[in-house]
Amino acid sequence: MTDQRDDNARHQARQQKLKQAVDARVAAATEEKGILLVVTGDGKGKSTSGFGTVARAVGHGKNAAVVQFIKGNWDCGERKLLENAGVRFEVMATGFTWDTQNRASDTAAAEKAWAVAEQWLKDPAIDVLLLDELTYMLSFHYLDLQRVLNALKNRPPLQHVIVTGRNCHRQLLALADTISEIRNVRHAFDHGVKAQPGFDY
Repeated sequence: MTDQRDDNARHQARQQKLKQAVDARVAAATEEKGILLVVTGDGKGKSTSGFGTVARAVGHGKNAAVVQFIKGNWDCGERKLLENAGVRFEVMATGFTWDTQNRASDTAAAEKAWAVAEQWLKDPAIDVLLLDELTYMLSFHYLDLQRVLNALKNRPPLQHVIVTGRNCHRQLLALADTISEIRNVRHAFDHGVKAQPGFDY
């Protein structure tokens, strides 16, 4: 019985020390600003993470918008749900660039979608903006890097932006406030399992 009391006392002391450290960090974080979040890496779940943040914002009564690059012609479950919640969408609508294989039309579609993104990046009424798969538009050189960086730098000071996609450009990473990298450990698709509605899209 004494040993159990000693264990409980040590556990309580450790947790109290942890609580003090966490409380101190919370108290020190006083700045309020729009966050640029980049979710990158070769693992599954980057867009899902972005859409989850958009859903969280909507749940708090925030105004959110989404620009979808690359996967625009897919039957997107998140889009169906969030449009019904008042989230505005701009969809590139060409689908995967390896399907279209047309640089000119893909570039034109990316420019059209980005023009809407630029307008939304100037709109202080939009609290959260998801730029889904934007990284590909930069790595494929469909969009001008400096133009994208300037729009992100000059957005309203409290506007949060989420950028998703693989191989994020180093200058975009340097601009980000928060970066999450999703690592691929195992993916069902690599073992012949097809993408399935309601789980993969």
